[in-house]
Amino acid sequence: MRILCWGTFDTGKPRTRILLDGLGLAGATVCRHHANIWQGVRDKSQVRGLWRRLGLAVRWLGAYPRLVWSLAFAPKPDVLLIGFPGVLDVLIAAPIARLRGIPLAWDMFMSLYDTVVEDRKLWRKGSLPARVLHAVEGFAVRRADLVFLDTAAHARRVERLFGLANGHAGSVWVGTETGCFTPRTHAAETTTETVDTPDAETLRILFYGQFIPLHGIETIVQAARITRGDRIQWQLIGTGQEAEKIRAMLDEQPLPNVSWDTWVDYEALPGRIEQAHVCLGIFGCSEKAASVIPNKVFQIVAMGRPLITRDSPAIRELLDDAFPCAQLIPAGDAQALADAARAMLKEGGNQAKLDCHTRIQADITPEAIGLQCMSLLERRLPMEH
Repeated sequence: MRILCWGTFDTGKPRTRILLDGLGLAGATVCRHHANIWQGVRDKSQVRGLWRRLGLAVRWLGAYPRLVWSLAFAPKPDVLLIGFPGVLDVLIAAPIARLRGIPLAWDMFMSLYDTVVEDRKLWRKGSLPARVLHAVEGFAVRRADLVFLDTAAHARRVERLFGLANGHAGSVWVGTETGCFTPRTHAAETTTETVDTPDAETLRILFYGQFIPLHGIETIVQAARITRGDRIQWQLIGTGQEAEKIRAMLDEQPLPNVSWDTWVDYEALPGRIEQAHVCLGIFGCSEKAASVIPNKVFQIVAMGRPLITRDSPAIRELLDDAFPCAQLIPAGDAQALADAARAMLKEGGNQAKLDCHTRIQADITPEAIGLQCMSLLERRLPMEH
């Protein structure tokens, strides 16, 4: 299979790197025609200031003449693949792909409308910007021959949001970069990070990620408040949209059992995961939170660490009640999170179950994700080969 990966896709996202690397490992011939406009932008919703936004827009639009030329005259591939975010990429590429008879697949990954309006509530639902974004994104969805997201639950949600037929969208898991996130017996001793290490009888619980509503950081802080008298230390890593609200919660009622680092290098995360007895997924109550499996869950699973996360249709595509290292709890339920943490404290950090993830680790490697994507493309797209 010859795949042309084209556009302004964000290589800062693990999703993009895993998918493209995985396709090559799975046997596809992958050619990239790329403009890296997102370099240095970790959270697109937090791009502030008129000049910074204008600079990004100029860089974005200025990339298209070269990209259009390359798409028009590149050797014809079996599939044209557009990566996340890709809305404008799809609108520009679709007419050229149709003229050349190239099937167009879009790794939508997530809906910008769903993220900005429904989940993060940065724009009011029904406002003019929200309606325009919904219309443009909906138009782009219909221009692609195949759209896919990270889970089947997420695919069904996008179909409902844009009035698509059931089954119109497909799914390919995020997976994990196993060269980085893999069980490391002595990671805690070899890490170069300086970390306050509680005594051996203290349960160390780690959350890392962007502070966005989907993650439900407020639930974690409330659970820490409930367990302030227990031998449990909660560590937060990250910042983002809800950082000020979380800071206000901690300032109002300081919690000595909570530590917070606003940033840790990506390469240092495996060491932090290894040092924790238990890692956390997400606890948000939105429909989007019920539809996704975030990067961190795949990374934690790949490293064989015990996990607590919210129950949802999406997470049950990967884990279920029979999976002994994961505790699935109701969304937004701080008491349930506190109870799960106390149960793991009683079990000594669940250390006896650290090897229980091995049966699914093989399904979330880059090569496995590449094979999953190729299978979807072969089933759903008309190809000449």
